[in-house]
Amino acid sequence: MPVIAEHYSFVTYVNRAKGPGEMTVLFSGEGRPVELHNTGPGIHDYYLIHTIVSGNGSFSLNGTHYICGAGDTFVIFPGALHQYVAAEVEPWHYVWVAFHGHRSEPLLQQLGITPERPVVRGSGTRKAFSLYRKLRRTLRDAERPALADLEAEGLLRLLLHELSLASGAQLPSAPSAESPAKRQVEQAMRWLELQHAQPISIEQLSKSLGYHRTHLSKIFKETIGLSPMQYLMQIRLERAKSLLGSRWSVEEVASSVGFADPLYFSKQFRKRFGVSPTAFRRSSSK
Repeated sequence: MPVIAEHYSFVTYVNRAKGPGEMTVLFSGEGRPVELHNTGPGIHDYYLIHTIVSGNGSFSLNGTHYICGAGDTFVIFPGALHQYVAAEVEPWHYVWVAFHGHRSEPLLQQLGITPERPVVRGSGTRKAFSLYRKLRRTLRDAERPALADLEAEGLLRLLLHELSLASGAQLPSAPSAESPAKRQVEQAMRWLELQHAQPISIEQLSKSLGYHRTHLSKIFKETIGLSPMQYLMQIRLERAKSLLGSRWSVEEVASSVGFADPLYFSKQFRKRFGVSPTAFRRSSSK
């Protein structure tokens, strides 16, 4: 097969202020390759998503081949050997976005997009193509690159959400192996972990999650061996322990983890760790 490098049209815009975000857009573009245009085989160190506007072509990832057409999306993963070729008749017109970041892999996995399932059928919706256009425009017109970087990450997340609607429709709904009680306890634990710095009561927790107080307290204790308030105390004290290595005062640390009374905080800290917050700070700074 001949290697043809030309495009009928091609444009790409790079992120001029790509920061160390959870998912950072690197570049985004649009192209209309000529017949039999061949890209690869090759390997990238970033994620690259193509969504096909019209036409068709073939895509391979790690030796598995796919025929893709209008409305399909194919995803190239870091370190994966890939190749894609425009069709001889009606070659594809596609848009793309490249990104990296430590949240990329787990998020794609959650959406059902993996090296074993790199093609998402029917994902080229009007909204998806609108988000691609906004991405290109954001990078192209970036008068303040740092703000453009922030906006681009937001648009990427919205685009992945749109792809997930198509991907999720293909995923079998696996029954959860967890019991309802365990799910309720995990919800409560997550709520406490996120809200630990706020004034919290068991009534507040129960009301926020929609469970009866007595029921929640009972299943919480049965599942992890602590009451909700004991678990909250544990979270606060462990967080305080990590903050005592900072320049903040003991009073500021206490307030930051949800203790209104520094003396009560010191008493609880000593009870758990065997030393006062001040003594712990001195010993850990040596």
